[in-house]
Amino acid sequence: MAVPGDKSVSHRAVMFGSLAEGTTVVRGFLHGEDTISTLNVFRAMGIDAADDGDTLVIRGKGLHGLSEPGDVLDCGNSGTSMRLMTGLLAGQGFFSVLTGDRYLRARPMGRVIEPLSRMGATIFGRDGGAKAPLAIQGRTLKGISYVSPVASAQIKSSLLLAGLYADGLTEVTEPSLSRDHSERMLGYFGAPVEPLANGARIRGGGELKGREVDVPGDISSAAFFMVAALIVPGSELLITGVGVNPTRTGIIDVLTQMGADIEVAGQRLVSGEPVADLLVRSSSLRGIEIGGDTVPRAIDEFPIICVAAACAEGTTVLRDARELRVKETDRIAAMAANLRAAGVQVVETDDGMEITGSGKLRGCTVDSFGDHRIAMSMLIAGLVALGGTTVTDTGCIATSFPSFTDLLERVCDR
Repeated sequence: MAVPGDKSVSHRAVMFGSLAEGTTVVRGFLHGEDTISTLNVFRAMGIDAADDGDTLVIRGKGLHGLSEPGDVLDCGNSGTSMRLMTGLLAGQGFFSVLTGDRYLRARPMGRVIEPLSRMGATIFGRDGGAKAPLAIQGRTLKGISYVSPVASAQIKSSLLLAGLYADGLTEVTEPSLSRDHSERMLGYFGAPVEPLANGARIRGGGELKGREVDVPGDISSAAFFMVAALIVPGSELLITGVGVNPTRTGIIDVLTQMGADIEVAGQRLVSGEPVADLLVRSSSLRGIEIGGDTVPRAIDEFPIICVAAACAEGTTVLRDARELRVKETDRIAAMAANLRAAGVQVVETDDGMEITGSGKLRGCTVDSFGDHRIAMSMLIAGLVALGGTTVTDTGCIATSFPSFTDLLERVCDR
């Protein structure tokens, strides 16, 4: 099987392609609600993007070619769209307003607004400027050196995008390196960006050139099927063309440490991103401790890691993951509640949880909390539960993986 294109790479291909001089051709673009939100935002600022379902052709207008939008820009449920666009729009020569759905409007935006304000940005928002809608008056920015208190690709990428428009050098360092798709793709498009051991720096005044981008399969989407193959007895599953960027392979490291039989084969480089095929066989899993630098490398996969832990022998301890409380929902609280409903012993902590593996999960009715990864994780848990499992409010799955249920049915039918 193959999974849809990487969401993070798809977002950035639209953004950087729109800011580049000339044409960018994107193959494997993820047609999820989040990435379509990003595409529509740029269309609203005058970008011509033709999409035939297989290939996305973006006619970029250069760093200073965007037009002032005539209406509010809607980011839907996408935190990536809003946080990265805030940095980008801060350096434009016009006024703009960003909003999103009720879940996105409740998420913290101060973590990007505070450092952008140090660069000279003028941004207003609800709750003292910490929440959307955000009103942005673009102006000339100055480069800064910023030490982020958390490892966050969204913070780093927002400041790098602002840095494209800033005078001088903009440098972002983190406690540990978050996913580096922005640095890789900015370099691929010709931007003056320099990766650092724990961050990146960029010099303003550069220029991006249109490129061809082949988007790898999303390892965050593959993770659901990896865990499904591990916990359903007698399974063997080959997932082809998956992105294996080292800043994203924490899921493979965690599952392997738990005893998973996962083979990484055919590694190659595609449009600046490492790609491989993953062969996964059902395995007896064991509880482990997860924390430290592994957390940012698997931050989006923790809901499905919780399901693997619930099916493992012994206790899995997750720590240093307080970032999960400010995702689409509080993922620590949501997964703890849902696993308890399935008969699993869970102790919730401020920055993680302790999950004691259950011999058998029981079927139950659980809520997605409007979070696509919670919904998909609990559907995978339902594959091995005794009795039926119902997940409510699953429309959110379309934000990242519209074909999930169809693909799951096809794989299970085999």
